[in-house]
Amino acid sequence: MSNDSRNIIILGSGPAGLTAAIYASRAALEPLVIAGAQSGGQLMLTSEVENYPGFPEGVEGPELMRRFREQAEKFGAEFIDDDAVSVDFQKRPFEVTTSGGTRRGQAVIIATGASAIWLGLESETRLRGRGVSSCATCDGFFFRGKELVVVGGGDTAMEEATFLTRFATKVTIVHRRDALRASKIMQDRAMKDPKISFIWDSEIVEVLGKDSVEGVKLRNVRTGARRDFDTGGVFLAIGYRPNTDFLTGQIALNEKGYIVPLADTETQTNIPGVFVAGDVEDFHYRQAVTAAGAGCKAALDAERYLASLED
Repeated sequence: MSNDSRNIIILGSGPAGLTAAIYASRAALEPLVIAGAQSGGQLMLTSEVENYPGFPEGVEGPELMRRFREQAEKFGAEFIDDDAVSVDFQKRPFEVTTSGGTRRGQAVIIATGASAIWLGLESETRLRGRGVSSCATCDGFFFRGKELVVVGGGDTAMEEATFLTRFATKVTIVHRRDALRASKIMQDRAMKDPKISFIWDSEIVEVLGKDSVEGVKLRNVRTGARRDFDTGGVFLAIGYRPNTDFLTGQIALNEKGYIVPLADTETQTNIPGVFVAGDVEDFHYRQAVTAAGAGCKAALDAERYLASLED
């Protein structure tokens, strides 16, 4: 077990975690960032980002995250490219354990994000970022003039489909059931949109295309019948899973596993000294710029917390 003890340990290396690292480093708090075995967050899966301020020509998602990390390292943040497997928030200093050992910190910022739920198809993985996406607001602009498919039946799927009609000539919602789970207002909005149509009782069993999406192979879940359906893009809207499995029993989570900040704060959790930022808490916006803003807030709140301990 390592005796390494820090002012702040930051869990996660997406926009929230890296922004927190930049602010904490500039405050001379020498943060330790547990970046994850696959660092960078959801933006590592985004081919081009055009809505992040300061990049009028757009920037590749991995390149943006590289710049974030480089800036944090410039100010003195230390990185461990490993996953946190457990924590102990019941004693102080707090303990965070990875496969490489246990680190201790007086404050912790959790910015482990949320992962999109995928279909689990080889073809989907191969074409991810080349016509397969899980974020309409991130990637919709690149599909102008195309016919698109949205998979899902909840509010998120209806929102994504409605948003995509700004760019697409047609949006087809594919749903495994014969009725939607979305709220009535969202159902009505989608069903009244002339650009949106539905394929019921069906699932995608293969995404078609070599270098980019050209269509999908559908299977009717009732009859088993299969058919090909032409499309220029596939948007998954079947949910997100917060990366909080290792936190169970240590911190307040809601029924879906997202961290719950205290009602009168934005970043403070139910454990004094443990803060949260980004998509691991924010299941509404899920944007790089909002995550970065939350990381800034968490770092400032953690800095004030550490100062209060000294007082």
